[in-house]
Amino acid sequence: MRIDVLSIFPTYFDGLALSLLGKAQSSGILDLTVRDLRDWTSDRHRTVDDTPYGGGAGMVMKPEPWALALDDLASAAPSPSEQGPTIIFPSPAGEVFTQATARDLSTREHLIFGCGRYEGIDERVFEYASSLGEVRLISLGDYVLNGGEVATMAMIEAIGRLIPGVVGNPESLVEESHEDGLLEYPSYTKPSSWRDRPVPDVLLSGNHKAIAAWRRDQQIERTRARRPDLLADESED
Repeated sequence: MRIDVLSIFPTYFDGLALSLLGKAQSSGILDLTVRDLRDWTSDRHRTVDDTPYGGGAGMVMKPEPWALALDDLASAAPSPSEQGPTIIFPSPAGEVFTQATARDLSTREHLIFGCGRYEGIDERVFEYASSLGEVRLISLGDYVLNGGEVATMAMIEAIGRLIPGVVGNPESLVEESHEDGLLEYPSYTKPSSWRDRPVPDVLLSGNHKAIAAWRRDQQIERTRARRPDLLADESED
């Protein structure tokens, strides 16, 4: 998979060179490139923002640097598909990012993330980007961040670990929170008793059928206590 990121703070993403995603890049499983949006400006101040039409607080990101950058990145893929890249803009006004979203995006050949700042990006950029590929505005949740970088990093990590070969044991992905609509069951390791807190007996029994049933019960109980909305969604289906 190829992932391109556009940001005015490219060093924000240095952490993606660590751990599993770093290894995936080194092995060629993931091709991740972060570019500075200011590289597509033409004035000596490398300006990417201007005052909003209609007045109001803050600044809005100018459309032309975005258009030039997206043109270059969309056409630079080694084997661009007929549909073009999937272009993602983190936005509190977008669809909510879920595990299902991550799994869907992990199957795409080319993702482009555009990290907005200030009061956002000129709306015409989204319209223009739709001529180059599929455009999706995606939100991490009902809150506002200073920019799109943190949201993009979270999405890349969630998506990247689902790419075949990134996680060493693919079976671990099946049992994680949200994969089956429920939260993950609790996990324990040695010692079997720690500070007067024992591991549940069933996990020491060697009875795999009983362990599986216990874990499923724990998933349902934990989901009911912490995220009852997920069970409500399941009952509506």
